[in-house]
Amino acid sequence: MESYELYCLADRLFYDTPANRGAEHPDFAQASRPVPAGWQHVAGEMWMHYAPDGLRLPAQGWKVHVSAGLADAERVLDAVWDYCVPRGIAFKFLRNEPVLVMVNSKSAPRGSSGKLVTIYPTDEAQLELVLKELDDLLHGVRGPYILSDLRYAEGPLFVRYGAFVSRYTLDAAGDRVLALEDDHGRLVPDHRSPTFSVPPWVRLPSFLASHLEARNAVTTNDLAYTIDGVIQFSNGGGVYLGHHNETQDRVVLKEGRPLAGLDMSGRDAVARIGHERDILQRLDGLGVVPKVHDYFTLGDHHFLVQEFVDANPLQRELVRRYPLTRPDASAADLAEYAEWATRMVTAVQQAVGQLHGRGVVFCDLHPDNVLLSTGDRLVLIDFEVATLAAEQARSALAHPGYAAPGDRQGTDVDLYALACITLGLFAPQATMLLNLHPGKAFQLAGMIAETFPVPRATLDAAVRTIVGPELTEDPEMAALPLPGRAGWTDVRAALTTAIVASATPERDDRLFPGDIAQFRPGGGINLATGAAGVLYALAKTGAGRFPEYEDWLREHALTTETGPGLYDGLHGVAHVLGELGHRQDALDAIDRTLADDLGSRELGLHSGLAGIGLNLLHFAATEPGLQGKAVRILDLVADRLGDVTDVPELSGEGKPRAGLMYGSSGPALLFLTAYERTGDTGLLDLAETALRQDLRRCIPTPDGTLQVNQGWRTLPYLEEGSAGIALVLSRYLQHRPDEKLATQLAALRLVTHCAYYVQPGLLMGRAGLLLTAAELGDSTDDLVRGLGWHALPYEGGLIFPGNQLLRLSTDLATGSAGVLLALGTALHERPVSLPFLGPPQWSESPSRRLPPKEV
Repeated sequence: MESYELYCLADRLFYDTPANRGAEHPDFAQASRPVPAGWQHVAGEMWMHYAPDGLRLPAQGWKVHVSAGLADAERVLDAVWDYCVPRGIAFKFLRNEPVLVMVNSKSAPRGSSGKLVTIYPTDEAQLELVLKELDDLLHGVRGPYILSDLRYAEGPLFVRYGAFVSRYTLDAAGDRVLALEDDHGRLVPDHRSPTFSVPPWVRLPSFLASHLEARNAVTTNDLAYTIDGVIQFSNGGGVYLGHHNETQDRVVLKEGRPLAGLDMSGRDAVARIGHERDILQRLDGLGVVPKVHDYFTLGDHHFLVQEFVDANPLQRELVRRYPLTRPDASAADLAEYAEWATRMVTAVQQAVGQLHGRGVVFCDLHPDNVLLSTGDRLVLIDFEVATLAAEQARSALAHPGYAAPGDRQGTDVDLYALACITLGLFAPQATMLLNLHPGKAFQLAGMIAETFPVPRATLDAAVRTIVGPELTEDPEMAALPLPGRAGWTDVRAALTTAIVASATPERDDRLFPGDIAQFRPGGGINLATGAAGVLYALAKTGAGRFPEYEDWLREHALTTETGPGLYDGLHGVAHVLGELGHRQDALDAIDRTLADDLGSRELGLHSGLAGIGLNLLHFAATEPGLQGKAVRILDLVADRLGDVTDVPELSGEGKPRAGLMYGSSGPALLFLTAYERTGDTGLLDLAETALRQDLRRCIPTPDGTLQVNQGWRTLPYLEEGSAGIALVLSRYLQHRPDEKLATQLAALRLVTHCAYYVQPGLLMGRAGLLLTAAELGDSTDDLVRGLGWHALPYEGGLIFPGNQLLRLSTDLATGSAGVLLALGTALHERPVSLPFLGPPQWSESPSRRLPPKEV
């Protein structure tokens, strides 16, 4: 999983590639070395790639990873360059220190963290030589352990068997993933987990056997504690639930991995674990912190043993109690929650006051670090970055929704976080927006006061702490035409102003800033995150046509390397070009997809066969030569669909996902559309099977909704939740009424009656619920007005944050273009929808001339 934080390095307002980080974050000096004669160099977002001309690497094999802490990074890069170049060995390295810190930070993916350099030996003989010789050259270098690899000797070298080139297959969940070729010539998933493993058909080289034995020799058998389970993992180490072997007392063991889990000061997890021990000992005797029981090392890992507190995080209690994520919350529900939340704010303030009384600043105060026990005890946890008040320091690691700005030091850091908790308990995660525009606090307080019976003085005090006592309002927020408060045309004009102001036609990788997915191949042009989606929304909602931007898309559609998908590839681009009147460009884009190997494509609407088939059907209406290709897609999807019980009852987490974009509702939409054009009832049967597969993965909730079940959570959203299934099921029922399915539809569509969603976007946020409600003919007034929770000003216009709320976005899937399209679905005078949704396309075949009876 890619880290959103990594794409926050280059720009304060928009996600951007780390390659554009600017002069304040220069690349490593080695990245500026002249490329050797006879060598190729490719500069990527994160990696600098080097290989000799004409080198023929195998498609897969043993690769060498070199790990290094910040102090040794330059030495390692020099040594690897000087070793690999004369020997003609391909390699790559991370391009700068901020990227190295971010990929080895506490929140970085554990399976890939720790790597500074990757080296590609051509065979096992060269692998052995590289390891032996580099081990001598890098003697004394220290680096974090790469969890996915086998360590060679005691130094910074690690090995793993994996792919050298990108090939793809479908995994057990039906997702398209990177692949290896097994001993039978079949492509199988290239698993990249945070544990070392060797594919079953691969033999571990004999010279690595002793290193595997050394790795397996480290156990927890001699500890005074038994680990009973995992509370959580981070890249810095695990947090484990255990017990003392003699006393049987339950404890929490917190692990620190050396040189891993870096914070912005460059401190590793070991340094922070030791610091936390010292802080907790200073706070010993306070009931609001856990007691320290022990501290020990195992290998080179450090463990802090703390009192076990039987409690839930405040964040979990917030999610459980928050009334606005349940449909049609009553005034009594709101009052009950407001009373509880106000008590929680007071309790947290008192606990933090006790820390300050001992001269300690928490510096990482947020609802996940506040525990609430069944006996009403409140405990603050995770003191890794706490400071002494006398130091007047800032936090080196903090939750972005509660992190104080640069002008706050000492106890003011905690006071800022307390103010954010005050607002955040009523508007969950919305305090993330204060990093983008601090004046948003005024409007958040106003919306909270309109919604909950909470004293305005409490909210105003929090706002003054956040923005400063000298401001009484934010002029930009006050002048913003907000959905549901201003007219549709004014809101549309403001959204268009911001989208156009954000455009970067001088760039080749993207035209409009959006989600981090736009930096994958083709992400800057596609329907979900690229220019195609933005231009589609602008045109469909009457916001205007922009010839300069359409020309940019037409040009880049011919040259950008990408897949064939509807939302992430060329079929979506072709669809938009066709809708904009550039038909030949659209056909040229489709022609680029026809050589693709469809066997490795998933079934879904977003990237797979369902979306490709829908677009081929669309163009085949006027291009008969595409009819056969569309029919082939239909046959492939029908053959692979299976029966209702062939899918598990859970979605995701290694299992096939449900929903519109990745689940069976996408194939159902394909079969429905084909049925509407042909009248073939066999297609309607297939659509029913597909929909029942998705309904099998839904579960009733206590509030009466029917939502996609992921085991640990339920999902209402358009992408892989209730809303997307509801849209397709509603369309199916217009053709074939069914009382039981109609009852399930009523429970699915009930998710649009909630008043709060954490994100505003189309696929995973409020805008998608708005589009769903509008398509189904339900009330949309509250959904429209609720967009104000996330509305922000930009360049005289209106803009929205993207996924994770860390940066602004203008794309269709996550940002302002998606909000614009959803508002258009509800408010525009002409029908507006996503491609292939909207009113059914009734068949003109003799057997289906008349529309079906209404449900």
